[in-house]
Amino acid sequence: MQASRKALKYGFLLLPNYSLLGFSSAAETLHMANWVSGKELYRFCTIGQNTKEVLSNSGVATQVDYELQDAPDDLDAIFVCGASPVVQVDDPALEKWLQRQARTGICLAGICTGSYVLARAGLLNGYRATIHWWSIANLRDEFPGIVVSSHLFEVDRDRFTCSGGTAAMDMMLFLIGKQHGMNLAAAISEQFVCERIRTHEDPQRIPLQARIGTGQPKLVEAVQLMEANIAEPLSSDDIAYHVGISRRHLERLFKRNLDTVPSRYYLELRLQHAKQLLQQTDKSILEVGQTCGFTSAPHFSTTYKGFFGITPREERKNLSINVNNLVHTDRKKRQLWRK
Repeated sequence: MQASRKALKYGFLLLPNYSLLGFSSAAETLHMANWVSGKELYRFCTIGQNTKEVLSNSGVATQVDYELQDAPDDLDAIFVCGASPVVQVDDPALEKWLQRQARTGICLAGICTGSYVLARAGLLNGYRATIHWWSIANLRDEFPGIVVSSHLFEVDRDRFTCSGGTAAMDMMLFLIGKQHGMNLAAAISEQFVCERIRTHEDPQRIPLQARIGTGQPKLVEAVQLMEANIAEPLSSDDIAYHVGISRRHLERLFKRNLDTVPSRYYLELRLQHAKQLLQQTDKSILEVGQTCGFTSAPHFSTTYKGFFGITPREERKNLSINVNNLVHTDRKKRQLWRK
């Protein structure tokens, strides 16, 4: 990633329902690099899979420059802007196209769930990669050959991945800094009124410790134990023992800082994880329940409905309906606006 005398050419592959924020954060950063430097350091184009108009997850339509079959063959990198949320659909034609690009030595990148698309094509095996935190567990479980991190972005050799949203800007600033110097990256950040350039080591989610301060290390340790033991939940007594405090003290910490009791907080963690698995994997409902520490399907279903208001089966059914109708609904809204 050394400074180049010629403009680097980047292509953004926009998949249906892509994250508009992730794409614009990346593209605007490249545009600003050219504006601030007064030079054409980067050129970029947009690519659609088999259409010249692609709808984002917010219904905004983008007129792309190329379709896959006529995309330029001299790009330096292709950034896959994946659907938000992730769509688990086999797409052999897209995967073969990406694999052909990889064989030419081009850099491949994933923005938001674009990492999942690259993983499905077998193009992240042996690499460090990341994805939006909502899909981290799924990526790690489904593709054990990938070193999955929870960082904002990862740059590993010729693979760049980021968690999406404004993290795409951080990743681009990192690349620009490597290619043209950190002074330029800092100037771009100032133009965006960005407080600081986050590094790849910054975590995606605000840690519990940051939310409650540094004065409650025992509470942070207790929550970390819960997060590490989803499939085989620990009792409150066990957690208190491992943390080194009494159960009564543990309960006071949760009540004072999180306004709940340990058992309720733990249950919510498990149910939220179950919801992710239902929405992002094809595991059976029984498997999801067992993965989240429920000993039987009826117990899992009853507890899930008590928390979310619908059963796991209804959750999965609703997701299927929403995914199938999403693009049609967004297009219909746009047509109404035109009228």
